[in-house]
Amino acid sequence: MNHAVNNAVWSGSWVAERLGVELVGDDELTDLLGLALRRNPKRAHLLVSNVLGKHVPQSPSVVYGHGFALGRRVRDLLGTDEARRAVVLGYAETATGLGHSVADGLGLAPYLHSTRRPVQGLAPAGGFEESHSHATSHLLLPEDPALLVGNGPLVLVDDEFSTGNTVLNTIRDLHERYPRGRYVVVALVDMRSAADAGRLEEFAREIGARVDLVAAASGTVRLPEGVLEKGQELVTRHEAAAGAAPEPSAAHGAAREPWATHGAAPEPPGRGSVSEPSAHATADASESAATASRSYGRIARVDLRWPRGVPDGGRHGFTPQHRIRLEGALPAMAARLAEALPATARRVLVLGFEELMYAPLRLARELEQVADAEVRYSTTTRSPVLAVDDPGYAIRSRLVFPAHDDPADGPGERYAYNVAGGGFDTVIAVVDSAADTPELHAPDGLLHRLAAHTPHVVLAVVPSYVPEPLYVPERPAMLPEPLRGPAFSSYPPEEVGWLLQDLSDVTLEAPTEEREEAIQSGGAHYAESLPVEYQPSEQYQELFHTALEASAGRLALAVGAVTELVLAERSPRPVLVSLARAGTPIGVLMRRWAQYRHDLELPHYAVSIVRGRGIDANALRWLAAHHDPADVVFVDGWTGKGAITRELADAVKEFEAGGGAAGFDPEIAVLADPGSCVRTYGTREDFLIPSACLNSTVSGLISRTVLRADLVGPNDFHGAKFYRELAGADVSVAFLDAVAARFPEVVDAVDAQAKELLSGDRAPTWEGWAAVERISEEYGIHDVNLVKPGVGETTRVLLRRVPWKILARAGAGADLDHVRLLAEQRGVPVEEVAELPYTCVGLIHPKYTRGATGADGRAVTV
Repeated sequence: MNHAVNNAVWSGSWVAERLGVELVGDDELTDLLGLALRRNPKRAHLLVSNVLGKHVPQSPSVVYGHGFALGRRVRDLLGTDEARRAVVLGYAETATGLGHSVADGLGLAPYLHSTRRPVQGLAPAGGFEESHSHATSHLLLPEDPALLVGNGPLVLVDDEFSTGNTVLNTIRDLHERYPRGRYVVVALVDMRSAADAGRLEEFAREIGARVDLVAAASGTVRLPEGVLEKGQELVTRHEAAAGAAPEPSAAHGAAREPWATHGAAPEPPGRGSVSEPSAHATADASESAATASRSYGRIARVDLRWPRGVPDGGRHGFTPQHRIRLEGALPAMAARLAEALPATARRVLVLGFEELMYAPLRLARELEQVADAEVRYSTTTRSPVLAVDDPGYAIRSRLVFPAHDDPADGPGERYAYNVAGGGFDTVIAVVDSAADTPELHAPDGLLHRLAAHTPHVVLAVVPSYVPEPLYVPERPAMLPEPLRGPAFSSYPPEEVGWLLQDLSDVTLEAPTEEREEAIQSGGAHYAESLPVEYQPSEQYQELFHTALEASAGRLALAVGAVTELVLAERSPRPVLVSLARAGTPIGVLMRRWAQYRHDLELPHYAVSIVRGRGIDANALRWLAAHHDPADVVFVDGWTGKGAITRELADAVKEFEAGGGAAGFDPEIAVLADPGSCVRTYGTREDFLIPSACLNSTVSGLISRTVLRADLVGPNDFHGAKFYRELAGADVSVAFLDAVAARFPEVVDAVDAQAKELLSGDRAPTWEGWAAVERISEEYGIHDVNLVKPGVGETTRVLLRRVPWKILARAGAGADLDHVRLLAEQRGVPVEEVAELPYTCVGLIHPKYTRGATGADGRAVTV
């Protein structure tokens, strides 16, 4: 299966002819990209870069040169001063080397890449999902927590910019945590569709920052109708053919023709250009362990003498000082590799390892300068791609072998493409020490797979860089005991302990319109200030009492049901931890039900969680010091789209990764789950929970929680205010008493509902999230954070934010009386929608400014 050059055939023609896929755009696109197929439910085709050094062996000078040149273009765009303040972020796994090369071209910028390899004791600085990738979860694990905190430009590097979703989601997440004024997106190819092309400018306006795009080439992929299904059928057919294929010959002939530098993939002798391949042409080169053990190549190890203290890449950050030390050590390391090559070596592949792309690339480029042989570079990958041995197809062969770095997501297959049949007489496998495991050396492992296809295999191991734990001084004092009423809140002291600090004497309130403008512009986080407390009119108070009278029994039923689920499934003596403040009345009611029905005195605390900032880690530390984390059950009032559900799961993971106590279960127990986001709930109906109608006056006179650096230190709980002056309007205890009074009449109904829930399928479907994404796009908002689904969230929009419009399900009755009244008072239109999954949805004014909305904050209809 030796491959000879056929420059006349584009390595995407096989897919293009069978699926009707077209690349349209710059002339150099077909030089930069080929096409392949993969088994992926979201996207069957794969754009295969010829210059990335991932799937296609390429000259390391070409690979590094493309990234370096892009970095130079970014430096010219930013100017010298801004370039010095920039930070470069690359995406795992395919763009880790590209991003690092861009950072080199930029000059003095530190570099960080995302990773799928967690490190115990190192708290993530962020994370995100990649929608179309085979493996999606990314972590950001900088050794220096301040790396992403500066206000200089952030340069984000990926191999391709297609829909833009991954990059924009990353910027959105990081902008909430570490806002800055400028971002630059860098890619080898910009392949956005016409529909996606305008989103970047719109997104930049939305966050109030400049976002530039730099790409080596641009175009788009034209996909005919039904291409996904047709591609999946083609993959299935060729995988079936591969199952009967004979093992490609291990012995290489004398021909060692190089791969084409760009564009065309090699053609094996005697083959036609794009005829339908037979079974033997679907070139999976690793059918069995028996075949793998037929190694005929020699396996040797070389000691690189990697410079002590220099990271193996950008997983935890790579500084300009690291770059200087590496540059000085590269010539000697390349000389050691050259010495390890056989005298007859004429065609050498340096094979990197998944995220470890930069170190092998730099070694390969240096070796290319000194070795008397042709040097190529590529890397192994997690991504499964169909191999078809045809010159018009980008992936000619694949080697399959088990993962060998004890991955966090468990064992699985890994792949090396276009190595078998590539005519290489030596392969230098470069891995980090975390991957130098028995699995690497096993009969079916990577080294023996390689040895079945090349006479010489050389192993070079780069030390895995593990950051030293940061020195954290001992806390000067133990965390304080929880605050309790009547000194803090109007609840009796036994009902709840607040793991908060009292900020009652600090002026934190700002007009709603000022807060909205600051939040949407990225100038402030919503938790850094408080809205002015809404003072309900007499008419609105009457609505609250009417709603409470009508729904108290329904609430009692849901409270009893969710408490029974918690006692049956989570812990016989749970520690209730409500998410302040909407969850706190529900936590108190659950505590009262356990006392009434089971004579249990459950501990109950309230803690702060902030979207984009996570849960109060000091509160978790206090809980872990006083209770078994496995007994802790987090409580909230209701789910909307599930943002806090996800935030809590991420926060608990981050807490444990940072050395916090293990065992906290992030699953939230809620009264109502209309968004289908959790397993533990009293009901999934979207109905009026009267505590949502009011702010502090139904929540113990406690404000929203506050997290601001000048008020909340590293050893402090988050803060909140106690509005003692509103005692005359307080209905907090009256609300609890009205619901608890209905407990006796719902006992039988609770038993029946709990039994039904325990025996039924309660797996979350995330219907609410999908509905919110759809509404966000249909109404041109393009930000799910500005769409607030459900009666409770809609009420909050009307009380605290600048509403744009309210969507109400046609036929919704008394549950929406208070919403209609608030909307009328604020001049907000209510639009009836026939098929709405929620009773109502509140839309926050997109791109809010006081000029666009009206100085009084009333919505302006256009």
